[in-house]
Amino acid sequence: MQFNTILVAGASRGIGLAVAEHLAPKTNRLLSVSRTTSPVGEWVPADLSSLSGVEIAAKSVGNEPLDALLYMGGTWETNAFTSHYSFEKCSDEDIAQVIAVNLVAPIRLVKALLPALKRSSNPKIIFMGSLSGRDNFPAREVANTASKFGLRGVVHSLREELRPHEIGVTVINPGNVGTAEVLADLAAGGLVGGNAIPLCDLLCIIDCILSLSRATCIKEIDVPAMLGKGA
Repeated sequence: MQFNTILVAGASRGIGLAVAEHLAPKTNRLLSVSRTTSPVGEWVPADLSSLSGVEIAAKSVGNEPLDALLYMGGTWETNAFTSHYSFEKCSDEDIAQVIAVNLVAPIRLVKALLPALKRSSNPKIIFMGSLSGRDNFPAREVANTASKFGLRGVVHSLREELRPHEIGVTVINPGNVGTAEVLADLAAGGLVGGNAIPLCDLLCIIDCILSLSRATCIKEIDVPAMLGKGA
């Protein structure tokens, strides 16, 4: 696979950085959008939780066709996924920021980049969701879970709205992904091995989605770790 232009949101660390590093050799122009410096591709400094940040990202694409938008950014409440998390103690600012980054930002970004996506010969949109957004998944983090449920709704609606343009829209819902940060957290909790999805497996899934023709659309992929909690 070889692409002309791809935009990766959240490309300064974690999954986003790994995706950007993976796609850079296959892309003539890779735009790495993040608040902090990304070492891969063309760094576009922008805070996508604000409308001005979305406008900066869209302006960076210009009039070129955009082959893929990968929204890999995400945030969660203070003390999320630990025994110290408490919904009652979450600040209003915390809740608003999670919803803004995880849900409002991807909606705005897709809308801003639709003209560029329509110019591509095989455009794709990929969101990084979470098993937390699946029905009956035992997650306690209220704002994060709500945002991931909402992201699934965005994908289902965009699938219908963008069907006439044959733009594929997919949300990947993984469990723990083996970034350096996650592996360190798991080790601290005495959990190893199959409790996290290897990064290489997640990248293979992304490659598969990007390689599909316009005749096919995968809306959702759930990816629990073999020894982790299932969907």
